[in-house]
Amino acid sequence: MEFRNFTFKDYEAVIELWTCAGIQICRSDSIEGLKKIVEREPDLFFVAEENHKIIGAVMGTYDGRRGWVNHLAVHPEYQGKQLGTQIMKELEKRFKQIGCEKINLLIEMDNTKVQKFYEQLGFNQDELVFMEKWIDKK
Repeated sequence: MEFRNFTFKDYEAVIELWTCAGIQICRSDSIEGLKKIVEREPDLFFVAEENHKIIGAVMGTYDGRRGWVNHLAVHPEYQGKQLGTQIMKELEKRFKQIGCEKINLLIEMDNTKVQKFYEQLGFNQDELVFMEKWIDKK
């Protein structure tokens, strides 16, 4: 297994991975949306590959203050084998290289399995109110 930066040749395979791992795909996951991420932070969006098959992926972002973990996914056949932990260690290393000191992430409230995964990696729950607004494309 090796890590390598995401390329747009990977787009369909990564969307398929996210879908089979239970990640809800939204309009910001379009090719155009992901181009903005790749242009700004190409080293933070990477895949885990084994025998030319993408088995894991994560899209990290950095806003200048905090690193963000987005769409971390491990193919169901590889879950429970520490691949998610390896991906997070690699992402943390990459964050550290750019001067990031704190990592944030968001988890759906009912996704207790993922909450436990991140707790084992040292993440703590913070009591915040999350708000969002989609901006009309018009």
